[in-house]
Amino acid sequence: MIPKQLSKQFRVDNSKAFHLSAFKPDDTGGLGIKKDDGKELLAASVEQLRDLQERLYAQDRWAVLIILQGMDTAGKDGVIEHVMSGVNPQGVSVFSFKAPSAEELDHDFMWRTTMRLPERGRIGIFNRSYYEELLVPRVHPEILARQKLHPKLITRDIWKQRFADISAFEKYLAHNGTIVLKFFLNISKNEQRDRLLARLDLPEKRWKFSLGDIAERKLWLRYMAAYQDMIRNTASSAAPWHIVPADRKWFARLVVASALIERMKSLNLKFPKADRAMLLQTKQIRKALSKD
Repeated sequence: MIPKQLSKQFRVDNSKAFHLSAFKPDDTGGLGIKKDDGKELLAASVEQLRDLQERLYAQDRWAVLIILQGMDTAGKDGVIEHVMSGVNPQGVSVFSFKAPSAEELDHDFMWRTTMRLPERGRIGIFNRSYYEELLVPRVHPEILARQKLHPKLITRDIWKQRFADISAFEKYLAHNGTIVLKFFLNISKNEQRDRLLARLDLPEKRWKFSLGDIAERKLWLRYMAAYQDMIRNTASSAAPWHIVPADRKWFARLVVASALIERMKSLNLKFPKADRAMLLQTKQIRKALSKD
């Protein structure tokens, strides 16, 4: 099993003094294990998640929202594929958010994600999220100018306002039974370069490559500054961030699985108990089937 509270050392909740440089992309949390050992630990964790997800669905009192953010090639798709590989697909929803559509631009910046929030009893995964609106338009101000906001609303305080709006929204979700877990997959610039080169070398990955990845890579420092400010201002006890070391894919998946298991266990999820009426009905059903 994954060591207890492995994810705790990567969790940030309400820290204005947060510095992204304090978290190393190649960290392995002091585990001292190799890739194959990590895969075995993850396989055991997948079994735990299967049981917890069944209880979550049966109890039907809580919802879980997983938010994945990170630069291109950070491993968001891989986390979804491997960490959630054992759960019942009927209890999980995955949504990816790219550039807003014309319809989405006619609404507030959180509308499209609010429409996709998980129901009680389910796990929802956002592959990118409303946090994109604190990143991409900030690095590319020209995008913000095209988002149909009245000029009076685009002030120097717009980012502080969005930080406050998101923090209030996540507290609202928590107060209504949605567990919010946020993960920034912290990949190094060198590792991203290697993964981009791999996309060119492998036919099965070449389709993922885009010249836009290279253009965004040139803005690496601006993105890191935006991520740091975002995490500083939106980390909270109600919706903590996890700064996941992402240079080793197997370890990143362990950290995400660990955080998810730890939080779901804290909910004390249980299968509903049968009341007297249900027990009586069960006896009647058993009797009827025995005569069939």
